[in-house]
Order: sequence, then C-alpha cells, then structure tokens
Amino acid sequence: MVLAQREHSLGNAHPHALASRNDLALAYQDAGDLDRAIPLLQTTLAERERILGDTHPHALTSRNNLALAYQDAGHLDRAIPLYQAALTQREQVLGDAHPDTVASRNNLASAVKLRLCGNQRQEPQQPA
Repeated sequence: MVLAQREHSLGNAHPHALASRNDLALAYQDAGDLDRAIPLLQTTLAERERILGDTHPHALTSRNNLALAYQDAGHLDRAIPLYQAALTQREQVLGDAHPDTVASRNNLASAVKLRLCGNQRQEPQQPA
C-alpha cells in the first residue's frame, strides 16, 4: 500500500518509492517469498543504478540485497558475482573498514563457503 501510494504520488523512480520497493522486497524475503522478493530487488537495483549511479551507497546496498536473495534461493552462481562487485565498489567508495564493506566481505565469504561445501543451507546473512 505504501509502495503504491509513493509510486502514484512521486513516480516509480523517486528515491522514496525505491526505498519502499526495497523494504517490501526485504519483507517478502524475510517471509520466505523469494519469488516476489527477487523481481522487486532486481527492479530496485536497476533503477538505483540508472538514477544514482552504480557506485552510490544505495545502489551498493541494493546489489548486496539482491545477492543475498539469490543466495537464499540457492543461486550462488548469481549471488557470488554480485557480492564480489559490491565488495570491490564498497572498498573503493566507503573504505575497507566501513561496516557495509565488512558486511559485504562476510557475505561473499559465506557464499563461497556454501559453494565449496556443496551449497548446503546456512543461516542467511544480514542485508547491508
């Protein structure tokens, strides 16, 4: 409801509408509804990259969130490259010690570990 109202009044690409879309996607993801979460996260990432640029902190957060959803869905082949890109760009933009950079490093390590261990499920990481 909030997303629809914001999109109607502000437009689909307004930062507040994008934030609402991201929040809705994360709620779907938390509820285990990845079929609804992933398309919303994909759209949010594409729009944030288009509007803000691919190294803007909000775009980096969207990239990390989409990677996490792919990981939760068992698509490590999609998650790992996104985690790698998010980590590289966060190191450049935010620095090595920033909490979001550290979260990206942890998320990438978790996904690689899953791949090496045969894609066994682990507790999901945190969105960053």
